[in-house]
Amino acid sequence: MTIFDEFLLKSGLRSASEAAVYKPLTGGVSSDIYRVELPGRLICVKRALAKLKVSADWQAPVSRNVYEWNWISFVAQHFPSAVPKPLAHDASSGVFAMEFLPGDQYPLWKTQLLQGNVDRKAAEATGRRIGQIHSVSARTSGLPEKFDSGSNFYALRLEPYLVATAAKHPFVSDRLSELVQRTAETKLALVHGDISPKNILLGENGPVFLDAECAWFGDPAFDLAFCLNHLLLKKIVVGEAAFELASSFAALTAAYMDQVDWEDRDALEARAASLLPALFLARVDGKSPVEYITDECQREMVRKAAIPLIASPRQKLADVAQAWFP
Repeated sequence: MTIFDEFLLKSGLRSASEAAVYKPLTGGVSSDIYRVELPGRLICVKRALAKLKVSADWQAPVSRNVYEWNWISFVAQHFPSAVPKPLAHDASSGVFAMEFLPGDQYPLWKTQLLQGNVDRKAAEATGRRIGQIHSVSARTSGLPEKFDSGSNFYALRLEPYLVATAAKHPFVSDRLSELVQRTAETKLALVHGDISPKNILLGENGPVFLDAECAWFGDPAFDLAFCLNHLLLKKIVVGEAAFELASSFAALTAAYMDQVDWEDRDALEARAASLLPALFLARVDGKSPVEYITDECQREMVRKAAIPLIASPRQKLADVAQAWFP
């Protein structure tokens, strides 16, 4: 009997007389995740891995599973359509179950973008929902203690992205180190930490967010910059959609900023604008390079755009976009 079988029986999601068929789901590097076929229903089960499935030696605490479950549960309370319905969690085994959402009804945003299908409305809805989640969380008591997961966030985001990239770029290493420190010390709202098109399904009622393993009560500017980064990166694959990507970048930014009521908007935007080129560079020179940037010429394009923006930070996100979408 597998750990997933034990979990399903213990949680009551499966009876002993029912057969379960497991189908592994692809796309992530940090967890074992399966679609489970049970009589008359489908669910999804997930367990965090200690060593991530990348070429670099990237270790991460499996306790992140608890924070992911807590993030999904929090969002489900306030915006039920924005996450799969949480079903059960077992902290001792590090396994949880949630609703399975079929791909024909919930297409993956990343797939759409890489096919050149760039929908400004999807970007706008995503920005609005991220901002709404940040806004509610900033006013909810108890979250800083419940999501006191700074060590996880450092292991999953700050070290493999910014610290690892700083080691390869001495010219901007001090600046990247400053971004690490500032981000680690800024604690204003509930951060997802991996808001990327690969973790966003496009549903009838708006975006559905997956994979909240990096959840942390911290700097909301990180989520904004992390998501916008992928709209920049997609230009390398679908250059013919550069105008639509730039338009989506602007729409997501505007929709998000309209929700910012927990701090000064200019201050948040300035943090996001300085983080964005650092994350841009990290996706070619950090521990988790994007798989669709495949040759050195493409990587060098990213470096030439990112490094000057890291050395001389901009205050506005539009200025960062302008350097990449002239």
